[in-house]
Amino acid sequence: MGSPGSLDTSGKIIILFDGVCNLCNGAVQFIIKRDPSSKFLFSSLQSEYGQSQLLKFGLDPMILHSIIVLENEKIYERSDAALKITSRLSQPWPFLKIFWILPRFFRDWVYDLIAKNRYKMFGKKDNCMIPTPDTRARFLG
Repeated sequence: MGSPGSLDTSGKIIILFDGVCNLCNGAVQFIIKRDPSSKFLFSSLQSEYGQSQLLKFGLDPMILHSIIVLENEKIYERSDAALKITSRLSQPWPFLKIFWILPRFFRDWVYDLIAKNRYKMFGKKDNCMIPTPDTRARFLG
């Protein structure tokens, strides 16, 4: 995996994910398969890069948010992050942007319910995911 400065991130969407969460790792694999133009780059929240980005945006690096999106120096969390991701995937996933019409408090409530129980429902790994040789270039830190 490259160091934060070894990869040009301009024009890319960076996804910070919980590297030990099975649901989050599954989501990363799902995104990679539906991102043919490689718009997305990835970093675990536990990595040096992930931790530095959390601090940069004023988030507590000890709280493992389940997924965060960084795009054009803006941060998206919770349901906003999930919808930002789906809107950039190959068809048919962008249709989910219809959920933007729901109030954020409701979207985030549903998101938080899943995020809070993600380890119980999907399990957790002892270590962060190791990318395959094919996907290694898309991972930061």
